[in-house]
Amino acid sequence: MLNINEISDYRDLLKNYYTQRKLDMPLYSYKMMGQKLGLETSQMFRVLNKDLHLPSRSIPLAKNLLDLKGRNGEIFEILVAASKTKSPAKKDKLYKMALSLQDVDLRKFSASEYLFLSKWWIPVVRALIEMNGGHAEVSRLVKQISPTVSEDQVREAIKVLKDLKLITQLASERYAVTTANFTSAGSAAKTAAIRSYQNQLLSLAQNALVSVEPAKRNISSLLVGVDDECFADLNEMTLEFRRQVQKRVSEVKKADKAMQFVFAFYPVADISSIDPVKKEE
Repeated sequence: MLNINEISDYRDLLKNYYTQRKLDMPLYSYKMMGQKLGLETSQMFRVLNKDLHLPSRSIPLAKNLLDLKGRNGEIFEILVAASKTKSPAKKDKLYKMALSLQDVDLRKFSASEYLFLSKWWIPVVRALIEMNGGHAEVSRLVKQISPTVSEDQVREAIKVLKDLKLITQLASERYAVTTANFTSAGSAAKTAAIRSYQNQLLSLAQNALVSVEPAKRNISSLLVGVDDECFADLNEMTLEFRRQVQKRVSEVKKADKAMQFVFAFYPVADISSIDPVKKEE
């Protein structure tokens, strides 16, 4: 994701690209880059030195060159417009638009922090401690969690959160709570931990179908026919919705409920690898 705070001008991205290509291939030239963007050599030189802006016809080519897709592509176009405008008010508005498209800050898990995902109620206890103003009375937490968990399970959760420094004891017998947004990457062990946690969440969703009244939940499904292009679009839309949820939640000043989202988008049939049915003569 493009970091707006580190980019003063969209042409910095082009300059960085040129510099990196030059390091990788010393013979790389303004002419070669200009050909990719439909520009003369002199025009390319002036763009990289901020004496000239990209013409409109070159913007899609620049996005392809920099491999900027989805929201990154949108941010790039907004940065181009912001750099070209002479109105301070409009420039400020455009930069705010670009900032609104950025992801919320995410924290990466260390290996030990996968304990956080070992039981579904551990993240819930963390959220409740935050909502309760840092208070962590076990008996109170048990009453607030659904479906029901035991006091021992809540005590275990508090211990895990303290060990991982996801909550920190304060002098007032309350806890300070760290950020709640996480991402993960890579290894088989980490993938297995994530899948285990997601299986728990799917089981909770199934339980909620019968144990939670419809007015207090929203569980629905769609069966749709797609092609590769539509699949890619729907996948991007799902990711965008997830980002919008994170953005909206970050604006909540005093939460009083913990809601669990489960995003599920998976195939149930595929004819793409099967020979088409031949028409009878």
